[in-house]
Amino acid sequence: MALRISGRALAPSALRNTTVLPATSRKQWVRHYATPVKDQENRTAIVTGSARGIGKAIALRLAQDGYDICINDIPANEPGAKEVVSEIKKLGRNAFNFSADVSNLKEVENLVQASVSELGPLNTMISNAGIAQVKPLLELTEQDFKRMFEVNVYGTFNCYSVAARQMIKQGTGGKLLGAASIVAFKPFALLSHYSASKWAVRGLTQAFAMEMATHKITVNAYAPGIVGTAMWDLIDEKLGELSGAKKGDTIKKYSSELIALGRTSEPEDVAKTVSFLSSPDSDYMTGQTILIDGGIIFT
Repeated sequence: MALRISGRALAPSALRNTTVLPATSRKQWVRHYATPVKDQENRTAIVTGSARGIGKAIALRLAQDGYDICINDIPANEPGAKEVVSEIKKLGRNAFNFSADVSNLKEVENLVQASVSELGPLNTMISNAGIAQVKPLLELTEQDFKRMFEVNVYGTFNCYSVAARQMIKQGTGGKLLGAASIVAFKPFALLSHYSASKWAVRGLTQAFAMEMATHKITVNAYAPGIVGTAMWDLIDEKLGELSGAKKGDTIKKYSSELIALGRTSEPEDVAKTVSFLSSPDSDYMTGQTILIDGGIIFT
């Protein structure tokens, strides 16, 4: 026979055994952010590969968000980097340019040291610098593959590791962000070694997230789709040469057939997501790679 007990019969006993704490003794929850909020202190960021394209858009957006920025690119792009510095200063934020090749560990160490010396404690490292190459798999040389990984993978590792050591030394936590790509989820033909390098960035991001969590450092990546930048202009041109398509036709074809929103993205589309990942609003996110592709891949 089933035994039924009324909820009313239980209620008085439950209430008798419940202790209600006075308001003054209840635990007060306090938020601890990986990056300081605007009214606490100046926030600083290094954005690699920021003389143009997505990196430039990220640097300008973070300046609007209240960051002081270290602009980084290779020496050949120094004129563009200096222009970005000038634009940031017009926004009322501090900025300076430091040329360095992210594939060289010593140069990245010098980059971080210069940023801390010039701007103060490092809050956010954005490993944005990268290269691409369009080439059939069986035509790739050992040097092609090596250089792709030196910049895209070693460069990300160098930026993550050197910045993490600085943040741990400061004891203030921080944010590490890396540039992945849509091809970190779905490789494109003729972009095999580029695709492999971005899968590696995604993996590094997850690994760093696990090991840096104890230091209150979050690690995430952003994955742009087809963007109107010099890199995608090159991809369009080279794919066109191989397929016989005119310049611009390949990106138009991809945009109409692959992108749900029907347009190629702009660097500012990516910068908006990086702004979120750099802000206190993303402090409970780590180990994620966020797609900004207009709806090519759904997760």
